[in-house]
Amino acid sequence: MATVDLKAVKKRFGSTEVIHGVSTSIADGEFIVIVGPSGCGKSTLLRMVAGLESVSEGEVSIGGKRVNELEPMDRDIAMVFQNYALYPHMSVRQNMGYGLKIAKLPKAEIDRKVDDAAKLLQLEPYLDRRPRDLSGGQRQRVAMGRAIVRQPKVFLFDEPLSNLDAKLRVQMRLEIRDLQNRLGITALYVTHDQVEAMTMADRMIVMNAGRAEQIGTPLEVYERPQTLFAAQFIGSPSMNVLDGVAADGSLSIGDSSLPLHSRLSGPVTVGIRPEHVIPDAEGPLAMTVQMGEPLGANTLLHGRMAGRSDAFTVSLAGVHHAVAGETLRFGVDPANLPFFDPKTGQRIEAEA
Repeated sequence: MATVDLKAVKKRFGSTEVIHGVSTSIADGEFIVIVGPSGCGKSTLLRMVAGLESVSEGEVSIGGKRVNELEPMDRDIAMVFQNYALYPHMSVRQNMGYGLKIAKLPKAEIDRKVDDAAKLLQLEPYLDRRPRDLSGGQRQRVAMGRAIVRQPKVFLFDEPLSNLDAKLRVQMRLEIRDLQNRLGITALYVTHDQVEAMTMADRMIVMNAGRAEQIGTPLEVYERPQTLFAAQFIGSPSMNVLDGVAADGSLSIGDSSLPLHSRLSGPVTVGIRPEHVIPDAEGPLAMTVQMGEPLGANTLLHGRMAGRSDAFTVSLAGVHHAVAGETLRFGVDPANLPFFDPKTGQRIEAEA
């Protein structure tokens, strides 16, 4: 197994810098999720670890060894892609063992490794089938089996579940995480799905425009976002963001005022998660309801802050029947309010 270290890694295409000095250390056996919107640089960062993209500046190390100049095949990594990349004319057994065959391993050893991986992935009944005869989930298992038989130091996953339906995605992410736990292999996993990131990661790297906005455990990023981007990207539904002015132990938001347990003063941006809203007929904040989304276990109410144009979402446990145009009053625990600099988007640590 191996550690992975990124030291001020940058990537340029011509004069355009697309990765702006990402640094982190990944422990042996750790599952890291690189998450962010399309075009943020997450796949480029993964491909630099894999050796599929060159490093313009900085250093990538695997197992304590600098690998900047090494070819992908010499880095002892295995990659699982979004499109499975299986050979259609080969059986499952042949697909899984092809890399070992190219490496000229004895046939008996190839068969043993493939059989072990097939048992681990519950693919034994399908070893003689071809990819066209498999479901999407089974094809993804074959792609993982092809990586497992190589016994790499590091697994790299590039949005491997994007082609699957919602139910199968849930099943497969549980299987991938369980498999990685059992094998104890260091893994980097790229996704744009923040729910995937929250449920799978030991730690996550939240990427935005080629920069690592925040690196931490899912709960650290959720509960203590360090930037406004991280606060809004992690969490479903997204965090509500309002601009206000703090003074004398309260926060003025338009015509409303929230009590604060801090010494903040001046213009601030405050974040309010939909699930942290507390319905209260005498509450300091008010929302005009526009639409309700009954989801069974909870209900999302969408609307506008009273007297303002700010869109606002509230998540309430259970079923609630909302009427468009009604006013919902509510409060929020000040302990659940993160504050950000309106200009930089950086978190403001409020002193009590």
